[in-house]
Amino acid sequence: MKAEDRSSTNRRQFLAMTGGAVLGTALVGGCGATGGAGGGRRLRFAYEGPPETAQGIAANLFKKKLESSSGGDLELALYPGAQLGGEPELLQKIRAGDIDFIISSTANAAQIAPQSGVFSLHYLFKNKDDAKNVVTDEAVNQAYRAMATKSVDGAQPLTLFTLPLRNFYARFEVPDVQAIKGKKVRVQATRTEDVTFKTYGAQTVHMSFTELYTALQTGVVDLAENAVTYYGLNKHYEVGPTMSFSEHEGNVQVLWISEQAWQELSGQERDWVTAAADEVRAKQPSAAFELEAELKKKYAGMGVKFVEDVDKESFAKLSVPLQDRLAKELGSEAEKILRLVRRVTGDS
Repeated sequence: MKAEDRSSTNRRQFLAMTGGAVLGTALVGGCGATGGAGGGRRLRFAYEGPPETAQGIAANLFKKKLESSSGGDLELALYPGAQLGGEPELLQKIRAGDIDFIISSTANAAQIAPQSGVFSLHYLFKNKDDAKNVVTDEAVNQAYRAMATKSVDGAQPLTLFTLPLRNFYARFEVPDVQAIKGKKVRVQATRTEDVTFKTYGAQTVHMSFTELYTALQTGVVDLAENAVTYYGLNKHYEVGPTMSFSEHEGNVQVLWISEQAWQELSGQERDWVTAAADEVRAKQPSAAFELEAELKKKYAGMGVKFVEDVDKESFAKLSVPLQDRLAKELGSEAEKILRLVRRVTGDS
């Protein structure tokens, strides 16, 4: 199915799907460990973001489709907001079979599947449509699943999806690459990030996202980068009131299932899970960007300055030439994914 043929789901619709995030009431064991309130098997789904984010859209789409397809035989308890840990911890727990489903970024997934770092390459996507088209492409998904299956014990990816693209924010504008030269930038802890930002002339700083507000407030870092959603929900506009739409990096996400949960499912149940993952892939990307547009208007009304006229080419001319080298360093599967992405975006 082509991306443009897929229906979109706006923020109000996804919240209406389940009445918002549905929280589990007890920390139960792995797949099949407990019965659900309606008599079905209860599975646990954890993610780091608040329920009002694009991760929440994915979780609620998955929950609604899984419970509908199974007629209630499979029920899903959602644990948003890092209730069961941040993404690095969730990646460990799912491989141990302690949680049935999780969401992680590909940047964090690089800890267990290093070639996931290919999605952290800057200007892999020229725009929002590129991001949506890539994560919904079946060949890209198949290549990622094949790579992760070889690299990861205890868990497997079900589908890719996306959050809105990443932008710079600080107390100052970032109209071009010159604005970040010599500046301390909090980045995701991947080699891809380190190499790229150093090429821009910036100083990279690794820290937990939960520490970033204070770091911006005290000057430990000069600027940061993330999607509008997380910027706003964490009130980073209070310490970085200007966001410059560099859209320098994608925000590719992975929906994982534990191997233990997968093995305990029947063939029919696996079909239901797969169909729910397909629902996420088909509907979540468009809904994520609709949510971004809604929040952007909200935060602008609160006084946030959004700089639209960013010279993206000043960044791209430095980072795009790094793509082939970094992908090669990551490995052959990363190189294959890069080729497939370029085919989708028309850069091949």
